[in-house]
Amino acid sequence: MSRTINVVGNGRVSLKPDMINLMITLENKEDEYEAAVRGSAEGKAEIDELICELGFEKKDLKTQYFKIDTVYENYQDKDFSWKNRLTGYRYIHRMKLEFALDNELLGKILFRLSRCKGQPNFTIVYTVKNPEAAKNELLTRAITDSRNKAEILARAAAVELGEIQTIDYSWDEMAFESRPVNQMMVPKRCASYAADESFNIDIEAEDIIANDTVRVVWEIK
Repeated sequence: MSRTINVVGNGRVSLKPDMINLMITLENKEDEYEAAVRGSAEGKAEIDELICELGFEKKDLKTQYFKIDTVYENYQDKDFSWKNRLTGYRYIHRMKLEFALDNELLGKILFRLSRCKGQPNFTIVYTVKNPEAAKNELLTRAITDSRNKAEILARAAAVELGEIQTIDYSWDEMAFESRPVNQMMVPKRCASYAADESFNIDIEAEDIIANDTVRVVWEIK
């Protein structure tokens, strides 16, 4: 039977954000289903128009989630029994606009969102342009850490480190994100504005710290 040692390697990277994912949510309740459909469509069209004014294309605004659901309320009937009744229809439309990190552009977008009739909510997510490269670097560091630990253990035990027998890695999806502003509503302003008006966005997103592990079984001689 071959002798082995089982070592867990840890990888850690610190990444400077270079992309912004602006998550925009339209949500409202209407009495009629048709009004909910129309309200959602009009809100989306209004946001399409404002981002196109800033140099984006309509296709840049990606839908992440869309739903129109019935809304009920409980009420007590004349016989004192509790029942449900339909009170309307609620639509939720979540969208994502991704662009290179630019707080000045972000300020212009948020300023225009504040003029939208639908009063959208937003979340600002800072991320990285090339997450695959970051994952690869993280995995490389974890494997290197595993080898270093295995070599230390082998020397301490007066044995020789052999070949890798198995590598166990979860391959879970990893999000490289920083969220300094989460789920806020832009204050409502008057509809008219000058083309160069903007909110002053003074946000310095912190570095994204990511950690991962890999389990490696080494042969020892």
